Amino acid sequence: MPDLRPRTLAPLLLSFLTGHRVLGQASPGFPMVINTWGGPFTAATDAAYQALVKPGTSALDAVEIGCATCEANQCDGSVGFGGSPGENCETTLDAMIMDGVTMKSGSVAALRRVKNAIGVARHVLEYTSHTMLAGDLATEFAIENGFVAESLTTEASAERCAAWRAGNCQSNYRQNVTPDPKAACGPYTPVELDSSSSGYFDLIAPNSAQASHDTISMMALDANGIMAAGTSTNGASFKVPGRVGDGPITGSGSYVDGDVGACGATGDGDIMMRFLPCYQAVESMRRGMSPQEAARDAVVRMVKKYPAVSSGIVVVNNKGEHGGAGSGWTFTYAFRGGKMNATEVVTVPPVVVTRSLRVESELR
Repeated sequence: MPDLRPRTLAPLLLSFLTGHRVLGQASPGFPMVINTWGGPFTAATDAAYQALVKPGTSALDAVEIGCATCEANQCDGSVGFGGSPGENCETTLDAMIMDGVTMKSGSVAALRRVKNAIGVARHVLEYTSHTMLAGDLATEFAIENGFVAESLTTEASAERCAAWRAGNCQSNYRQNVTPDPKAACGPYTPVELDSSSSGYFDLIAPNSAQASHDTISMMALDANGIMAAGTSTNGASFKVPGRVGDGPITGSGSYVDGDVGACGATGDGDIMMRFLPCYQAVESMRRGMSPQEAARDAVVRMVKKYPAVSSGIVVVNNKGEHGGAGSGWTFTYAFRGGKMNATEVVTVPPVVVTRSLRVESELR
């Protein structure tokens, strides 16, 4: 049986605070797969790794296989069909895949009626010169390329949405509208705002009461160290129809530059995509930070602006050394590489930025 007992980065976090260089976790060797979250997400880690050790499987293949495994398994309801219905009770999917050699990426956003979002994203990468396709026209592209159109709604997701509507649509992502979105369902009418008023910035501040959601972001290094990365998610539950999160955004949900390393992210995508945390983390490694330091730096940048943000960042360099950081929850990530017989899960305590902007670790 796989040994899924979690490691912890707590000693490494404390070392960071006392001024010692934090290198993170050592490389397990190549080939290697690493991704956000443990638990049901480790099935994706294993599927990608087991494919990658076979001759002829590329890093891109492994990322696609791993993310597709989560899509098919509906990993904890946050990936694939039948999860995170929007206000209209429909599930839509976001996915992205990126090659670390050419740095070309392909993605789909708000994809409707096609289950294999990561597969469609790879078709965007390989069969177009574009980076992203969205909505109904992304679905048309998928069907043209042989993907099957089918409902992404399940009995469970329909029941969940019906219960949400029966509870006056609580909670939701609307603000500055009537009727009061904290007490009633729509349809909603916008309230006129004055951007020159002293209270304007408080009015447009994000609703901090939203529940967090998960995403699989995966990185792979083949036997020669060639890298790829990708992300798949069904987004935020009860989102405004048409919403796209950070998952399909290059540099936010995931990012890879084979000359340096890669990053995968999960959490409150509406906030995280404003910071491009994975691009930031890879660039921080380029400037000399270790994976652990780069992950923490990316998280701290977000927490300083949004102290309540839920985030998780896992970073790996092109040697296979890795580290993670998170905020608002206890984050985990999984990895398997070299001659490892089983996937291992690393537990990452959240970081907190105090009023003095001093970074601290917090065990919960």
